[in-house]
Amino acid sequence: WGDEGKGKLVDILAKDIDVCVRCQGGNNAGHTIVVDGVKYAFHMLPSGLVNKECISVVGSGVVVHLPSFFEELEDLESQGLDCDGRLLISDRCHIVFDFHQIVDGMKEGELGRGSIGTTKKGIGPAYSSKASRSGIRVHHLFHPAEFEKRLRTIVAARFRRYGEFEYDVEAELQRYSKLAERLRPFVIDSVEYLHTALREGKRILVEGANALMLDLDFGTYPYVTSSNTGIGGVCTGLGIPPNKIGDVIGVAKAYTTRVGGGPFPSELTDAVGQKLRDVGAEYGVTTGRPRRCGWLDLVVLRYSTMVNGYTSINLTKLDVLDVFDEIKVAVSYTINGKEVTSFPADLDDLETATVNYVTLPGWSQSISKCRSFDELPENCQKYVRFIENDIGVPVKWIGTGAGREDMISL
Repeated sequence: WGDEGKGKLVDILAKDIDVCVRCQGGNNAGHTIVVDGVKYAFHMLPSGLVNKECISVVGSGVVVHLPSFFEELEDLESQGLDCDGRLLISDRCHIVFDFHQIVDGMKEGELGRGSIGTTKKGIGPAYSSKASRSGIRVHHLFHPAEFEKRLRTIVAARFRRYGEFEYDVEAELQRYSKLAERLRPFVIDSVEYLHTALREGKRILVEGANALMLDLDFGTYPYVTSSNTGIGGVCTGLGIPPNKIGDVIGVAKAYTTRVGGGPFPSELTDAVGQKLRDVGAEYGVTTGRPRRCGWLDLVVLRYSTMVNGYTSINLTKLDVLDVFDEIKVAVSYTINGKEVTSFPADLDDLETATVNYVTLPGWSQSISKCRSFDELPENCQKYVRFIENDIGVPVKWIGTGAGREDMISL
């Protein structure tokens, strides 16, 4: 469900790549990277910006709120990151407007107790505009008459649907006239750019956002985001064919978390869940919301592995489990008297599911100073091997703390 600690691995991998790309989502994502004691928060921009030799691209499948784009860039630069000439954006990106964010809140209000738990960043409504073919893309900004016509049309449609909410179209037109000129130096044809990079043998890292269980098609629908967050989103969001994709790295916490509404079979609402939250500092980068916490769910990880075809796994925040004498792992569900080992589509079935756990001994000591697999306590090694054997994919990286150096490479 996201918040797995993707950002740190992207930062580590970015040392060996030329281009880092985001392919879907918007500023509803959140990655935190700690470098030399400085904490950088990423939402929409690729985490590869931390590497001064890496070019970062916001790909066509991303929906972009331009004021937030520049605010995030300014925040990073104020912390000493030189991003000049290293950040590019696709001319095919759809734009998130403030009215999308207003509508996002209204839609949540309509759902009432059945609300999805959206970040209210306007992401869903922007993708709805895209799917209904009424959206506005970055390239429209540079044709003022066309942009004005499209903006007036789409706002009028939202007024008809939701009533005349407070939104100053005239002020927005002026605002975006200035934003367009500010954005112009960043804009590229990202399809041509990425394919040229591939032909030249450059190394490209695509950074996912939001995680598979929030995928519009394969996640816990309707408690999902509005884009394809799995491997398919790389192809549709960047215009890169499947045969160009090499390694697929899955990032998974050593336990499970979720923000927002929706099912969470292994969730712990007791003192153990609170302990995971406190020790793991499980509060959202984008929203500050406390994350729901539970034991590792191998049904979910197994399913995610099937859909995405991982070639290796980065197991993050293993050190959070240092404080537990025993550790449970969800291995299957029982639904209507039948054992189920893959994740079901029907959420009503999931509500009635009993989670089947295996209990493993903890290691009850700090692993924060461990720099190789052999240095990990025996029970810690067994925990990692248990996960590998279940999903059939090797764990290649293990996170043992928040810093860039706190990662074991196998």
